Amino acid sequence: MTDNFSLLNEPRRPWLDVDLLKQKFLTLSATVHPDKIHSASEVEKSVAAKKFAELNAAYNCLAEPKLRLLHLLELELGAKPKDIQQIPAMLADLFAEVAAVCRHADEFLAEKAKVTSPLLQVQLFERGQDWMEKLNNLQRQLNELREQVLSRLKSLDEKWIVDDVKSRREILPKLEEVYRLFGYFNRWNNQLQERVVQLSF
Repeated sequence: MTDNFSLLNEPRRPWLDVDLLKQKFLTLSATVHPDKIHSASEVEKSVAAKKFAELNAAYNCLAEPKLRLLHLLELELGAKPKDIQQIPAMLADLFAEVAAVCRHADEFLAEKAKVTSPLLQVQLFERGQDWMEKLNNLQRQLNELREQVLSRLKSLDEKWIVDDVKSRREILPKLEEVYRLFGYFNRWNNQLQERVVQLSF
């Protein structure tokens, strides 16, 4: 397995400063960027293109907290974390609310798609704004929870960088839990955003 931390000369850890990571990526990729090697031989272009693709993939992986944690867990455990479909108890109510709002928004969108009368479309516009507000409120809740999880991740990172290998093994299950939380937040946020976009038309 490719170690994306190593590719970008980053320490293997849960938290990274994304702005510094971007600067490092830009510096490392500058010499192999397709625009910089247009006069090179075909073999050199091929090697450079492969290296650029690897650096780009590594950056995209490490810049996103969920993907970074998955990669870190795979490197540390030697395998992907198991898929667990059970929603944590602390998120069960929020999950139910997201599901219900999405279902009702879908019903509204289906109703809206059938309407051709301009007068009814105006009435539906106001209802559509109400649905947008509900969806945006849920997105704000998710973003607040995500910020709390990011703070938790930073805290775990502080322990990670000072602890020995044995102590790090005890942190891995907590990192796995944070990884799953990011997965829920990303999925639910995407579902809400999809409805927001549909309502904006």
